[in-house]
Amino acid sequence: MIGEINVASAYSTGRTDFMGLKLVVAPGVLVPRPETELLGSTALNVLRELNRPVPRVVDMCCGAGNLACAIGYKVPTARVWASDLTDSCVETTCRNVAHLGLAGRISVLQGDLFNSFSGLELEGTIDLVVCNPPYISEKRLENDRAHLMELEPREAFAAGPYGLSIHMRVIKEAQRFLRQGGMLLFEVGLGQDRQVMSLVERSKAYESIRAIANKAGEARVVCARAKAPA
Repeated sequence: MIGEINVASAYSTGRTDFMGLKLVVAPGVLVPRPETELLGSTALNVLRELNRPVPRVVDMCCGAGNLACAIGYKVPTARVWASDLTDSCVETTCRNVAHLGLAGRISVLQGDLFNSFSGLELEGTIDLVVCNPPYISEKRLENDRAHLMELEPREAFAAGPYGLSIHMRVIKEAQRFLRQGGMLLFEVGLGQDRQVMSLVERSKAYESIRAIANKAGEARVVCARAKAPA
């Protein structure tokens, strides 16, 4: 479920809160939801467990840059690459990075998923890929979820006939960039956890696949560890 927040108010003020940070928001960009804080806190826990001196992190489908900024702010040694497809997302992320004084450690890129990394020689070097992708099916957007697009952009929600099209692509494309033992973390919609875990398992590129539940017992994050290249 997409969290109940006052999107109109966030757009009106141009501000929202996420993981204790005051962030800029703007029309054309998904307003960060409270449920995504579970993904953020899981990412911080993973980075503590990995215990890398300078962890290298990717925030794919970064939206307003909320995850990239939260990780960069709370893990001062982290080097972060944030990427999204649209001008509005990239512009808003850049504003948040500048607002929080993180420009020296967060790079903001634009492109179709990992195509934005072309030429950066990041393959096999990333410790953590975190992704809050669109995850609502086209059918639901035409019916019970149509109200979501009254204020926010369709591309923030639409994810093919089953709501999994972006998950599928990121599972495949992230393999090239994660180092052995690096972690992939997704936000998933309610009831999608088993499907996403199955997709990750079928790729045969990951292990230690598991779901993380929120305080209500709802599985909202899936994480997996990258295997050694075959």
